[in-house]
Formats: sequence, structure tokens, C-alpha cells
Amino acid sequence: MTSRHDRLKRRGFLQKSISGAALGTFSIVPRHVLGGPGHTPPSEKVNVAAIGMGTRGPQVIREMENHNIVALCDVDSTFLARASVRYDKAKTYSDFRTLLENEDKHIDAVVVATPDHLHAVITLAAIKAGKHVYCEKPMAHSVTEVRKMTEAARESGLATQLGNGAHSGHNYRSVVALIKAGTIGEVQEVHCWCDEAWGPGDRPKSGPPTPKHLNWDLWLGPAPVRPYHPTYHPHGWRSWWDFGNARIGDMGCHMIDLPFTALDLRYPLTVEAESPLPAHRESAPRWLISKWNFPARGNLPPVELTWYDGDQRPPLQKEHNLPDYPEGTLFVGSEGMLIADYGHFQLYPEDKFAGVKRPQLPQGLSHAEDWLTACKTGSPTGCRFDYAGPLTETVLLGAVAHRAGQKLQWDAENLKITSHPEANEFIQREYRKGWEL
Repeated sequence: MTSRHDRLKRRGFLQKSISGAALGTFSIVPRHVLGGPGHTPPSEKVNVAAIGMGTRGPQVIREMENHNIVALCDVDSTFLARASVRYDKAKTYSDFRTLLENEDKHIDAVVVATPDHLHAVITLAAIKAGKHVYCEKPMAHSVTEVRKMTEAARESGLATQLGNGAHSGHNYRSVVALIKAGTIGEVQEVHCWCDEAWGPGDRPKSGPPTPKHLNWDLWLGPAPVRPYHPTYHPHGWRSWWDFGNARIGDMGCHMIDLPFTALDLRYPLTVEAESPLPAHRESAPRWLISKWNFPARGNLPPVELTWYDGDQRPPLQKEHNLPDYPEGTLFVGSEGMLIADYGHFQLYPEDKFAGVKRPQLPQGLSHAEDWLTACKTGSPTGCRFDYAGPLTETVLLGAVAHRAGQKLQWDAENLKITSHPEANEFIQREYRKGWEL
């Protein structure tokens, strides 16, 4: 087995290839000679492996095609075959562990785009192997897993990125600039929402045989064993607690990311939730409202942040006839309000802010390129795990409060719920034998 020093040699080479032109130690052919502004010289390319080829994996790596996609992995051979048509030179695997072992000397970085319950085991294995990691949201299935990933990334010094791509977009950056500039005054109240959710249901009692193209045991990974059923794979897994964290786990890291960045939020003090029925043992609610209280941060005041999904919305939206974005964030400031979705924002009252223009910001890197640049240079990414960890813990605690049925006091430093110790069962999971972290 190669040593950590050997595994990181290529990272060092990539970093030197960027600076070497100035030092005279490497000769890099200019982009304009090789193929224009969109071309990446071979010496600057990152070798990427992608794990999870169902939906998000192919979408993510399409943004990385100016680098080398050298390996693909999925437990479903139909997804793997489909991806291989586009990346016909990439080696294919069904087991991520085999990929990491066989391709150790050939890959620099790993994209993790599997269902949530596999994020932690794959990401931690990749970090242990010395690979940079881009992980789809949420970072992990449980709060405890998120903390382990955050600490492992910090100790490794590797480049990490949470896959909430709107963070790097021009609209999000514009909203952050306006809030930080005090455009709507002091913000102590924020509302975030997503218009869809899935109703609860009991576990299927029977189903068809496992398809031959699917390795069901690998798909389950650390989760408890249960028979295959199409309600779980490929699309329905998010609504089941063993695999996902409801709609808030699906979309929370997108929408709540905006106030986290704009208001320098980190860990909440309390979290509570309401839904139409008490928590179902197996599956997610038809709608969920979760609420967190954050402490003051320096000169910034405390903040109350509320999440809504399903058909729920903040009352202020209707009271002020604000746009009904399917997914959105509403900042309530002492001088006005700002409502935003992925591509738009509006300030209210409109007449008061009629002269406010979108900030003139420099062109930013795409979310993928931000990470790939960090892989080469060691620069920090916008959603590195040091930032994305507290964000994801907050999001997952919104589901924990629902499952616990209590308002919870959160001790972030010691990673525990202090008000209702029995609720701590929901911040971690039991691992199937052989899959322990």
C-alpha cells in the first residue's frame, strides 16, 4: 500500500505546475496555443473519479470535463453503462472501495454523488486515501457523521466542497453583498422554503426480486438490511429515514446556505419543529416547519431562522404580496426585506429601494472550478467542509427536532442535545457490521 506521502505526490506536482512557470522549473504551454480560453493544459488537469452515476453524478462531472474523468463507480450497472458512453476512457467499478484501492496512484480527487446514507463512508475513505473530495449535499446522513467528515478534512488539508452549486452563482453572491453592506439594515429574522415534500408511509411488505443490474447489498451499505423495493431505488430513498432526511435534507443546504453566508451563521443554540402529525418511525412528513435560534456573532445580532417545506410558506410572504418562488429565502431587516431564489432577488418596500442596483462583482469561478482550482493550488473553496459542516449539521438538526418531538437545546462544542438526552439517538446511526466508521 502506498504511503500518505506517495499519495499526495501528484497534488504537489499539480501545485508546482501552476507556480513553476515563474520559477523556471516547469514549462507549461499557454492556453491560447493549445485551444483557447476554455482549454486546460495537460499539466494543470486534475484526475477525477466519480462515485454515484444516477442523476447528480453525471451532472456534476459534466462541469469538470476540461479535466480528466478517469474512473466511474455505481452499484447499478445501467447507470454505469450510460455514463460510460460519454466517458469511454474511464475505468468502471461497482464498489468504491475497489476503485480507491486500484486507482490510488491514478486519481487526485473524488466526486461523491450517491444517496445520503453512503456519503460519510465514501468521503472518509477518500480522505484517508489522500484524495480531494466534492460531496453532494447534504454532507452526510447524520450530524455525527458530518462532524467526523469536517474534522477529517481539516486534519488532512485536502480540498473539499459541498455540492450546493448556487453558492458560487452570481445571484447568491449579489444577495450576500447586499446583506453584508447593510442594505436592509440589521437582520434578525430569516425564512427559507421549498415547495415540495413527500407524505409518510409504512415500509413495503413485499416487492419484486432485486434487478440483476443492481448490487442491493452495496446500495444499502451501512444501513440496516431490508428487501429491495423500487420505492427506494433509484428515486424514492430521500423520504425514508434510513437513507435520507426528508425534503429539508434534500434542499436545506441550498436555501439555508444563503443566510449562513450572508449573516456569518455557524451553530444554533436551539431547534424545534412542527408537522401535521407526530414523526413516523420510517419516513418523512407531508410538510415540515423547523426553527433555529442563533446567538449574536460579534456586532451581529441573534437570528431566528425558519424552514418551510410542502405547502407551507412564511406568513409575511402573503401579507406583503411577495413573489411566490418555489424555493426561496426571505431576509427581514430593520430597514426592509429582501427575497431571493436561485436567480433573482427583490427588495421591499420597492419604492424605498428603487435606486438600489445589483452589486458589480468580479466574475467568479463555477462551483466545480472553484474546487478543482483548490485541488491544484490549495486555495480555500467557498463551501469547504469547515463551512459546510456547521451548515449541514444545522439542516439535519431540523429533521432531528421533528423526530424527537421536542424543542432541543444544542451543545455544538460537545456534539450533544442537552435538554432531552434521549433525542441524541437521532444525531447518529447504528452501522451494519463491516461498515462502521
